[in-house]
Amino acid sequence: MSEAPYNEKPDLSVQIAGITFKNPVIAASGTFGYGQEYAGLMDVSCLGGICTKGLTLHPREGNRGRRLHETPSGLMNSIGLENPGIPAFIESELPAMLDLGPVIIANLSGSTIEEYQEGARLLSATKIDMIELNISCPNVKAGGMAFGLCPADAASVVQAVRRVSDKPLIVKLSPNAPDLVGVALACVDAGADALSLVNTFKALAFDIRRRKPLFDHVTAGLSGPAIKPLALRMVWDVCAAVQVPVIGMGGIASTEDALEFFMAGASAIQVGTATFPRPSTMIEIIEGLETYLRAERISHLSELSLQGRI
Repeated sequence: MSEAPYNEKPDLSVQIAGITFKNPVIAASGTFGYGQEYAGLMDVSCLGGICTKGLTLHPREGNRGRRLHETPSGLMNSIGLENPGIPAFIESELPAMLDLGPVIIANLSGSTIEEYQEGARLLSATKIDMIELNISCPNVKAGGMAFGLCPADAASVVQAVRRVSDKPLIVKLSPNAPDLVGVALACVDAGADALSLVNTFKALAFDIRRRKPLFDHVTAGLSGPAIKPLALRMVWDVCAAVQVPVIGMGGIASTEDALEFFMAGASAIQVGTATFPRPSTMIEIIEGLETYLRAERISHLSELSLQGRI
């Protein structure tokens, strides 16, 4: 006797810090502009969420010299947080973003605690849904070391932003931290509602003809499929340590990649570099997740997590 077909529609929705995403696929910061840039290439409204480009209190022109370099299975970037500044974003970009449909997450960066606080204060007065706090930025008052490399420095930024904002707060972690789990725990203790990881890995490339680094700032951030196994391990470690939702990212380019992050314990994922060569990647992942869950007779993505089971 043949088995009856499985007709239950899988539930792709997720809740993070009280915000409902219709599906767990989010466009990563710095790879999707403000959403409108991709509107002619895909149905942006199908996404679960969109993270803005990294926003700073004041406008930034970004880094000089070379900004991108392709590597085997990866991409190095040294953009330098080029953006119009938060006031200009609120006036010129945000209204159109809010009309797109997905959850809107403002990625907030800064070089001082005061910049983070004022930026958070301005963003919190808008209709954005969430703030994603990028703590991979250099702390100019502490010699340029990124806030996210030390648990105490990370906590100080989160506490400062938490004091001025009641928006749900995601903290984006750097894989370059010597004690990533320690930083994650410090952020949660300081008031983070969720965590996202990983940001890019610090990397280096040379121009062998000029015998100089390819990038003016010498090192740059590495993303893409090359970092996926490392990112997956870090997401696994952090999910095992914290009790808040984790958004996983790092080299996700297919449904199979996304499923691994859910098995590692992630509640949602962000897709970045893969969107450049194939703008349809995120739509394909959303469709692929539904197909997989239906085929495996799984009703919700949360059932995939292997945390505590192996």
